Amino acid sequence: MDRNGNEFPVLVGQTGPLMGQRWTIDQTMVIGRDPACEIVIPDRQVSRYHARLMPAPEGVILEDMGSKNGTHCNGQNIQEPVVLQDGDSIQVAVVQLFVFLSSDATVPLEAGEGSIGEKRHRLHLESRSRRVWVGKQEVTPPLSAPQFRLLQVLYEQPEKVISRQDLITAIWRDQEALGVSEQALDALVRRLRDRLAEVDPRHTYIITIRGHGLRLDNPLER
Repeated sequence: MDRNGNEFPVLVGQTGPLMGQRWTIDQTMVIGRDPACEIVIPDRQVSRYHARLMPAPEGVILEDMGSKNGTHCNGQNIQEPVVLQDGDSIQVAVVQLFVFLSSDATVPLEAGEGSIGEKRHRLHLESRSRRVWVGKQEVTPPLSAPQFRLLQVLYEQPEKVISRQDLITAIWRDQEALGVSEQALDALVRRLRDRLAEVDPRHTYIITIRGHGLRLDNPLER
């Protein structure tokens, strides 16, 4: 917390060697393999000086430092510096996943946490951190932004059939959706199904209802 009482942004380690660790972003922080970095990831796939986080008036900026294996924000390889938003996921190479939080006021719960006796579905989605689990296994690397939005729309309206046009509008927003074809939605659905099948090949979570749309089939955990 600064002198004005504002809470600093936080970086939380998710899947990877730094899982469970967190850092307050109150200064420029370099992520890399070199011991001199503020956030050290001891893996050869991570460059010595891989990426950096820089507080700025407009927010915290994430910048790749010419790494060999890339830095991803919400599933997209970043080529230029990006201003992070609350809940953004950051993937360093294929080694470490982080989530960026605008403050430490709320930290995402791990899958499996909840009230005693609470019924839990097999697929669990954490909107704020954009993380997805099937059972106790997290879907990694993170879903792309369109894949996550598609799954989120279906997840938030369980068992309801969502029309294809409503899905297109929700995923690509009103302006962009005007030029999106149903073939583009079909391709996105296939990719998302493939990602979920990597974790649970025995169950089809996204069901097509011909002539109506799509729904999520999310069974309860046994």
